[in-house]
Amino acid sequence: MPNHFLVHRVSQRLISNPIDDVAGEVHRQLDSLGIDPPRGDVAITAGSRGIHRIVEITRAAGQWLRQRGARPFLTPCMGSHNGATAEGQRAMVESLGLTEDALGMPIRATMDVVRVGSVATGDVWMDRHCHEAAGVLVLNRVKLHTCFAGPVQSGLTKMMVVGMGKINSATTFHSAPTPVMKDMLLQMGACVVGSGKIFAGLAILEDGFDRTAELHAVRPEEILATEPRLLQRHRHYFPALPVDELNVLVIGQIGKTFSGAGMDTNVIGYRGVRGGEDLDRPRINVIAALELAEASKGNAIGVGLADFITRRLRDAIDEHKTFTNVFTTGEMRRMAIPCTVDDDEQLVARIRQRWGDHGWMFIPNTLHLGTLHVTPDLAEQLRAHPRCAVDDEPQPLSFAGGRLRLP
Repeated sequence: MPNHFLVHRVSQRLISNPIDDVAGEVHRQLDSLGIDPPRGDVAITAGSRGIHRIVEITRAAGQWLRQRGARPFLTPCMGSHNGATAEGQRAMVESLGLTEDALGMPIRATMDVVRVGSVATGDVWMDRHCHEAAGVLVLNRVKLHTCFAGPVQSGLTKMMVVGMGKINSATTFHSAPTPVMKDMLLQMGACVVGSGKIFAGLAILEDGFDRTAELHAVRPEEILATEPRLLQRHRHYFPALPVDELNVLVIGQIGKTFSGAGMDTNVIGYRGVRGGEDLDRPRINVIAALELAEASKGNAIGVGLADFITRRLRDAIDEHKTFTNVFTTGEMRRMAIPCTVDDDEQLVARIRQRWGDHGWMFIPNTLHLGTLHVTPDLAEQLRAHPRCAVDDEPQPLSFAGGRLRLP
């Protein structure tokens, strides 16, 4: 086997539709509701995902509320993430730039909850600060879920159910068998809306380049009925790999900032949920992950979806945070530690030794798929793909201190 390993750079022509004036669009959308917010404290939800321009969107929402007599505050709403502690969840939102100084509003973090109803698998809960507020503006990105399919997946309803319900409602939700999670989400969402605490929802859609493409303000009584339409709009933008068959996929970084499962299962074609419905494409023989994103704060949920990882990824794992998140979901295989290799160079060499040099793709993470690198056999295949532009000349992979340096 030759030591040199050539790859072509591939640019995907993903759907680009960025909003220029995000703050103005936030105000226009909230104006379109035709309702005034309640006077008094109004909570704005904040999750743990790396949402584009989330600081600008949240700040504009707070300004809109303040201009109409409300007192906005931010509350971290992320189920069991970052150790399931108030301090950890506050640190998470601050790491995303959502600080009191940047937003011009206070942050109130707690794991205390108030019961607002019950479903077959348990009680439905709400963050105490949200429950004590005059109203809640539910803010979140709408996208495909990593565990299940259904008309409503990840978005406003999941933020109300799992985010605002903290680890308590997350446990109730994940106690449902995977095939009925879609139904449980709607039932629990109806409980939260029925509490009368939701002022409105503000849904975010991102384009193929992970940029803010659309904002939609939704009245509380219309959230459950509107989300299926928003999910279909998300599918219009969703970036995917341009092939259905891969020998080896190397992912530069994994982590919660990219996907709730560390790597988006809708991209890799594999949910890894025992007893649950899985995806049928793309079909990938080997998945390797090189690094855990620092923004994930040690939470390596989804690492078990990989076959190989590097020592630096393994050493970056906070087992307590990862365990808390995975244990709440019940999908323990998602934190199983894969085969660990010293560094990127050794990882590539060992996989080549067993699976050869054909059918490789390198991506930075599963959220940013505008630029890929592929082996020459795939490059030849992708030249005919309507979404791909392939560089003519391949370049050799190189490594510095054992770390991969893509050309």
